[in-house]
Order: sequence, then structure tokens, then C-alpha cells
Amino acid sequence: MLKLFTTGFWERVARLILRNKIAILIAIVLVTVFLSTQWKYMRFTYTEANLLPDDHEVNQTYNDFLDIFGEEGNLIVLGVKDSTFFTVDKLNAWNKLAESFKSAAEVDAVISIKDLQKLIKNDSLKKFTLEPFIKDSLSTRLQVDTLEQELFEKYPFYDNFLFNKKTKTIRTAIYMNKDIVNTPARKDFVIDVLIPKVEAFERDTNINVHISGMPYVRTLNAQNIVDEIGLFVGMALLVTSLIFFFFFRSFRATFISLIVVSIGVMWTLGILGLLKYEITVLTALIPPLIIVIGIPNCIFLINKYQQEVKSHGNKVKSLQRVITKVGNATLMTNITTASGFATFMLTESTLLKEFGVVASLSIIAIFILCLLIIPILYTFLPYPKERHLEHLNKRWIGAFVDWMEHMVRHRRISIYITAVALIALSIIGVYQIKISGSLLEDMPQKAEFFKDIEFFEQEFDGIMPLELMIDTQRKKGVMKLSTLKRMDELEDAIIDIPELSRPISVVSLVKYSKQAYYNGNPKYYQLPTSQENSFILSYAKNSSNDTDLLQSFVDSTGRYARITTFMKDIGTDKMQDIEDDLQTKIDKLFPTDRYKVTMTGKALVFQKGTTYLVKNLAISLSLAILLISLFMAYMFRSFKMILISLIPNLLPLLVTAGLMGYLGVPIKPSTILVFSIAFGISVDDTIHFLAKYRQELQANNWKIKRSVYGALRETGVSMFYTSTVLFFGFSVFMISSFGGTVALGGLVSVTLLFAMLSNLLLLPSLLLSLERNIANKTVLREPAINIIPEENDEDEDENNANN
Repeated sequence: MLKLFTTGFWERVARLILRNKIAILIAIVLVTVFLSTQWKYMRFTYTEANLLPDDHEVNQTYNDFLDIFGEEGNLIVLGVKDSTFFTVDKLNAWNKLAESFKSAAEVDAVISIKDLQKLIKNDSLKKFTLEPFIKDSLSTRLQVDTLEQELFEKYPFYDNFLFNKKTKTIRTAIYMNKDIVNTPARKDFVIDVLIPKVEAFERDTNINVHISGMPYVRTLNAQNIVDEIGLFVGMALLVTSLIFFFFFRSFRATFISLIVVSIGVMWTLGILGLLKYEITVLTALIPPLIIVIGIPNCIFLINKYQQEVKSHGNKVKSLQRVITKVGNATLMTNITTASGFATFMLTESTLLKEFGVVASLSIIAIFILCLLIIPILYTFLPYPKERHLEHLNKRWIGAFVDWMEHMVRHRRISIYITAVALIALSIIGVYQIKISGSLLEDMPQKAEFFKDIEFFEQEFDGIMPLELMIDTQRKKGVMKLSTLKRMDELEDAIIDIPELSRPISVVSLVKYSKQAYYNGNPKYYQLPTSQENSFILSYAKNSSNDTDLLQSFVDSTGRYARITTFMKDIGTDKMQDIEDDLQTKIDKLFPTDRYKVTMTGKALVFQKGTTYLVKNLAISLSLAILLISLFMAYMFRSFKMILISLIPNLLPLLVTAGLMGYLGVPIKPSTILVFSIAFGISVDDTIHFLAKYRQELQANNWKIKRSVYGALRETGVSMFYTSTVLFFGFSVFMISSFGGTVALGGLVSVTLLFAMLSNLLLLPSLLLSLERNIANKTVLREPAINIIPEENDEDEDENNANN
């Protein structure tokens, strides 16, 4: 069998650790220094999380669009809605602000009121020319009134793009350089240039400016992620150390635990840098996660050390037993926890793969650090004082254990009824769960930039770009009047959808051309007839400026056109309805033998990514259950024991899913993680209980009732300690400004609380109720992996030399 996990192996490990403590400490310091040098390679994400595999059809469609039209998420918008805006001083200040951005290397173009152009027909040259609305700075009230009248009454081409004529809201568009929009230079521009200039304008004019657009939102959102890493780590250290001290009442033990988990965090950040992974909203959770998971390891090891010291008073023998008796159990529980995270590595999502790799490696690393540092440091410390051991006799803990034993002994039917009721209620709740593919939902909703998003949604019907790309499958096919009419009908369908903004495309430009041909009369803002089309297009062909305007809407060959609309922040179900409605209209308007129309854009890619993750949730969780089931089968060699061990761990997951339905917490990328994480951690309690149960069976001559109660009393305290730390540790995430992180923290905390009660009440009840079916001595007597070694004092005195 697996010799690695025999008692003899762990005795050799204990001797190795205690005899080479100085060398091991030096090695840990060297590894820590090396990993700290890798921190400089950590990269902060500059794009939205791509939840889809790189070769997914939706990703490929989006990349095809970018190849033809370039980066579509490079627009920053500034907006003002103020009754005092249309004055000489404030309009000039607004134009000056826009002009100041044009010299920035990070900016490709700026379009503000001063940059607006009138399309004018020149009969003598048979072409259109562009004439600015504002030739110079404004100097009189009459100029301002004329400008306001022309903007809102005569030029529908610009409506809902640079202004909203109904609410008199004005905005400026800043197009960032497409080559740097997804690089650190974007942050430098937004933080060091954009925001200071806007704040100066607000001070000078007393006008509130709203800022939005994907580059701006991404930058501030990424900054929030970075800021929260330090907050989470600090709070996790504070909360877990306070709980640890409350249990142990020992500054020494608390300080040792803080040293261990702090080094664990340093190793985690080093692993991120070494692998050159980006820090995303998911990987940012790993450092505090390691603290929360590492502290229970410290509790098991230090608690066992103090129990041993109190039992026989020999410090060296106690440390040797800590390694031999708790090391294997802690290894098993950390492997199962790491397995829950490692299942994300089997998905096709790069985001989840990276999260799974770093989390699983970090969990194994924190186990190694605990096993090495804690026994070694205690060899240098004096014998524990009586006050350090007082917690072992706490009456309130004894009362808790007595209550559990009473429930299992006398109220077993009540436990089963409660479990069945929870299952029934949870199943009802599961059917109420919704799926959310919102790109903005998990962003900090109290942040100023999120309020600006809501402002632009209200004034301009959203900021999330949704693109439709029309492939006419022939050169210059876009400018065919038949194609333009089909596009116009599709735009009418988009306008009828309240969640989408008025679309922008070449159709608007052609309509504007006809209006210009009829001397700017706004009633002619429409597509030309077949008779008008030839001579209007002849004017357009002679106009180089018009050609420049076309570049944003039509590719250089004239084969591809784009229709750009902006979408409000909506969920997956609503997004799917919109997609279906548009696809129905597209199928009706564009024959597939002549046109190929595709929908893409950041909003659609993220929505599809969420749907993809939800489908993979079942796969990921099933893999975690299968992996851990195989592990349990190998340890206990009993199919019945697998079923009994899974029931108490699947029930909390079902309860959590039901709570999500009742509380309206949707399934989304952040909450998807809850189930695999919670299952991987909660099964640790089951392993500890069953391992102790097997040991009690052997000690009590296979008397099941006595063994169950013995295992319950022995493991109940440590389960309570560790579950309390995990509950409050994960609750730290609820202080986040990200809705998804708050939900993750709260749901995992609740799940682990239910898992503790399930393992301490339901699991022993099942063992007692099914005792005749599972009392197979040959199976439980010789497990494949001896998690908790039998008591054996022989030859331990020779280890006294280890010190």
C-alpha cells in the first residue's frame, strides 16, 4: 500500500524536521526571499475578465471584429447636465478642457461641441464640405443661443452621441490610443491626467462632471481590486488572530500563527509573480484565503502540542507527536481543500485555471509552512505556562459538546426531520435562482464611477458597447442602397428595444448627407431614394472629409459595416431575449446567401462567458465530488462510507443554493466559486471525524455507539474552533465594495457553518442508524492511508535527542 502515509514515514519526517531545524528555517527564509523577488512580475489586469476559452466561437467572432475595426472599448466620455452650462464662460471652459486632452500621447481623438462639424453642400465644387459649429471661442450670448438652437433642433446626426436634446445633457468623447488602451499607460492617463483636469474644471465652473467609458471604469475598478488586497489581508489577519487568541489566550501561539500565515501570503504573491499571472478580482482573493485556511492548520497543530504537553509534560515528545499524529491528518485535509480549488484547472477558462493553480499551490505551501515552522519554533520556546493550557478545560466548550452528544443520542429523529425539511425548502429555493451576466453588477456600487455609469445609462441608455457587424461578402457592398435600407430597418428594431441606445452607423452618415444636400433641412434626415442616391453619392465621393467620417463605420474595402449601440446594465436572461429578438430581425432582413451578420462586443462576450461558466459549474463541482470520493474510497475502502461521508457535505451546498434563490443572489462568476470552495473545505471535518471514529472502533473493540460518541467528543472541539475561524475569516470578504466578493464571503461562511453542524450532528447520526451495514472490520481495520496513527509510545524516548 501507500508507504508514504505510514506511521513510520511520519516518524522519520518528525526526526528530520526536529534534527535539522536551523537548516530548514534558513531554507524557508531563502525561498521567501526568492519568491519576494518575483513580486515585481505580478501584473494587474487591464481588461475585463475573459471567461471564455480563447478558441471559443464567441471570442473568435469578437477578435475578427477587432481585426477589422480595431479596439471598440477605447472610448471615455465626459458628461454634464447643468442648467447654467450654456453660458459664454462655461462653454468656453468646456471646450478648453476637451482641447487640453488632444495633446496627450494616449489620446487618438477628442470630439466635443467645438469639434462638431456641419456638412455643407458646395454646388460649385459638387461636393460636401465640413464647417465647424464654433469657428473660434464664443464671445456673445447670441452665439451661445444660436449654437444651442442648431444643436438641439437641426442636427439629429449628433443626437444621443454628443448630446441628449430632451434633457440638454452634453458630453465629450475621448478616444484613447488603441495600442495602449489595455496597458499600464491607460492608468497613468486616467489617474494623472484625466481626473486632475476634470477636477480643476469642476472647481473653476462649479459644474459636476460625470466620467465613464470602459477604459475609465476598468482603471478605477482595477485600482479598487488592488486596494482591497491590502484591506482583506489586514482584516483577515486581525479577525483570525483575535479569534485565535480568544481560544488559546496565548500571545505566543497567536504570534507564531501570524508569522506562518504571513509567510504563506508572501509565498502566494510570489507564486503569482513567478507564473506571471494577472491579479484579477478572483486571484486577489487568494492571499486572505490562505490566511483563513492557514489558521485552522495552526489550531490543529498547536492544540495537539498543548494537549500532549498537558498529558505527559515532555516537550520534545509532544512536538514529535504533533508531527506524527496531526501531520498526516492535516495533509489529508489540505489535499482535499486544494482538490476543491484544483478542479477549476480542468475548465477551459483561463481566468479560472489561473485561480485554481495559484490557490491549490498556495494551500499545499501553507500546509508545509505550518508543519515545519510551528514545531521548530516551539523547540526554542519555554514550556507552556498553566494559563496557556486553560482553554483545554473551558466549560462552555464542554457544554457545546454535551449538547451535540445529547442531540445525536436522543434527538436523532429530529435531526433527520430537520435535514429533510432543509432539503425540501432548498430545492424550492434552487428553482428561484437567476443567472446574471452583468459586466457591471459586481463593481463597487457606492463608488463615484458607478454612479456615473447610472447617469449615462439614464441620459444615453447605457455605456456597454454592443456591436453588429454586417459582411456584405463583396467589395463596396455596404454603400448599396439595398444594404443601407436593410441596416436602417435593423436600426429601427434596435431603437424599439428600451435597453439599447440609438445606434450609430454609416446609415446615420448617409442620412446626414441627404440633409446636407437639401441645405441642412432636418426633415430630409433620411435615406435617399434610388433617384437621389446617385447624385448625393457623387457629392460624397468628391468629399475627402466625408471619407474620413466613413472610416469609423465601414472598413477600407467597403465590404464590412458596423452598427454600434450601447446597452444598459442588464442580466443574462434579458440579454438573451434581446439577442433572440435581434437575431429574428436579422434573419428576416439579411438573406444568409448574401450577408453574414454577427453580434459581438464586450457586453455580449461577458454574458456568453457567464453562461459558459454556469454550464461548467456542474462539471467543476462534480469533479470535486468525484476526486474527493475517490480519495475517501482509497482511505476507507468502503462504498457505503463514501455515501455516508458525502451526505453531510452535499446538504450544506444545497442549503446555500436554496438561500441564493430566496435572497435573490444570482449565479454569476463570483458566486459560482462558492460551491467547489466550500465543498473542498467542509469535507475536512468529515475526514477528521471518520479517521478518529476508526481509531475509536479499534480502541473500543468495535463497539460502534461508544466509538461514535468518543469521536464526537474528541473532534467536536477542534471542529468548532476551526469552523469558527473559517466562518469569521470568510466573513471578512463581506466588507468588500464588490458585490460578488460580498456574496462569496457570506455564502461560503454560511455553508461552512452548516457543514460543521452537519458533520457533528447528521454524520454521527447516520453512523449510528446504519451501524449494522457499515461495521465491516476488515475494511476499517486496515485503511489504505492511516490518517491518525494509533497510540504507540515505544521508542519515543529516543527522540529526546532531537532537541
